[in-house]
Amino acid sequence: MAYSEQEILAGLAEIVSEETGLPTDSVLPEKSFTDDLDIDSLSMMTIVTLAEEKFDVRIPDDEVKNLATVGDAVSFINGAQAA
Repeated sequence: MAYSEQEILAGLAEIVSEETGLPTDSVLPEKSFTDDLDIDSLSMMTIVTLAEEKFDVRIPDDEVKNLATVGDAVSFINGAQAA
């Protein structure tokens, strides 16, 4: 199943909210995982794993460092599901 960017953002916001306790409406495309959402590397790996399961994509470990913002993650997942 292919998800739209809005569906990916909403799903990612739910995952981040469950992992961090942040409200889903604070998980916006321009937000940095580390600087704005205060997500550490361990939580980021959990979020990546849950996102892989939810969207049925593979996010290689060496790509995770390139996912600085929520928008970066949405774009990567959107591109990965199209591949």
